[in-house]
Amino acid sequence: MAFFSSEGSVLGKLMDTMPQTGHITWIGIRPERRQLPLPLTAVEAITDRHLAGDHYTGKPGSKRQVTLIQAEHLAAVAAILNMPNLDPGLIRRNLVVAGLNLLALKDRQFWVGEVLLLYTGPCHPCSRMEENLGPGGYNAMRGHGGITARILQGGQIKIGDTVRLA
Repeated sequence: MAFFSSEGSVLGKLMDTMPQTGHITWIGIRPERRQLPLPLTAVEAITDRHLAGDHYTGKPGSKRQVTLIQAEHLAAVAAILNMPNLDPGLIRRNLVVAGLNLLALKDRQFWVGEVLLLYTGPCHPCSRMEENLGPGGYNAMRGHGGITARILQGGQIKIGDTVRLA
């Protein structure tokens, strides 16, 4: 029935309606492998590559050029681990976004300030979460790992930038 078809359907219209916007609350890059991210106030996103200064130099077309996590998920993981709060650097993501459901961006293009990104998939936790968060860190992060994205149009990303559906 029409409800499940994406184009022109009720579900398709709901998925295309996202009046909410988020904003960047934290930025981090890792200059070296296995190093915790360094917090920044701004970073340059290089079209179809990576964030300037990050050790990960994405190949053109790579699906994991930028990683993002919801600020609200940091609070959830902290609560699961009985921690008062959680340093975003321990999660090893590049951008923390508050006020927007990142999973609602699935298969969509979205703006982070002047930078155009494409949702490419979920960002699953790795075994480093046990090291960074302690016993149970990996399982606490499951379902809260954030997303990966590709940089379609580069530019500057700054703390406070708006995140919105393109």
